[in-house]
Amino acid sequence: MQIEVVGQGPALVLIHGWALHGGVFAPLVERLADRFQLHLVDLPGHGASRDDATPLRLPYVVNAIAAATPPAVWCGWSLGGLFALHAAATLPQVRALVMIAATPCFVRAVDWPDAVEASVFEQFGQDLARDYRGTLERFLALDAMGSEHAKQELRTLREMLVARGEPAPHALNDGLRLLEASDLRGALPTLRTPSLWLAGQRDRLVAARTMQAAAALTPAAEMHTIAHGGHAPFLGHADEVARHLQHFVSGLG
Repeated sequence: MQIEVVGQGPALVLIHGWALHGGVFAPLVERLADRFQLHLVDLPGHGASRDDATPLRLPYVVNAIAAATPPAVWCGWSLGGLFALHAAATLPQVRALVMIAATPCFVRAVDWPDAVEASVFEQFGQDLARDYRGTLERFLALDAMGSEHAKQELRTLREMLVARGEPAPHALNDGLRLLEASDLRGALPTLRTPSLWLAGQRDRLVAARTMQAAAALTPAAEMHTIAHGGHAPFLGHADEVARHLQHFVSGLG
């Protein structure tokens, strides 16, 4: 599994979302590399890890990342949040957790009303088989939708998607299954590490209310909402996201 290391300082592991790769965090690298040692993960089947054989499942990926990184703050965006949260709940080397536009459960339930309908992920899976590139384009549009910088963010996401080669179709399907089937809410009340939750106020995939509900279940949680931000707030509001990250990590001691 490809993990690029950039910068010096306290270690921060960054895990990307569905269909992208670690390069998507370039705006944060620009702002944080002089203060942190950033470990930029390309998940199996994505980016430079396109041919990596590690199963795209929580324990396999988390253990592989942990074996290749020092004790660190783990930060996950979207799908990447599931890996970061699983690591925080199971590994002592995770110093703290940061969730960016991520939730322990992406699918709507009676007791989780602000999440996405399961049919959304099912439809994406069906569409991938019929129109691979068109489906990726529609998902990137959802990532950017709602943000005050939507056009610029969508352009950046399109460039990033192919910058390290297209993701493997099997990895995309495995990622959709993870998004649809994972429910890590039970881990929140017993989480031993401090956590930071950053939501985009205009996010169309992970509602800010969902992240607020998750943070309320978590001891030592800090919650912030990025006004006018969409599903990828570190693109259009990188200064604000970087500022929250710096403040949070500096407070860990």
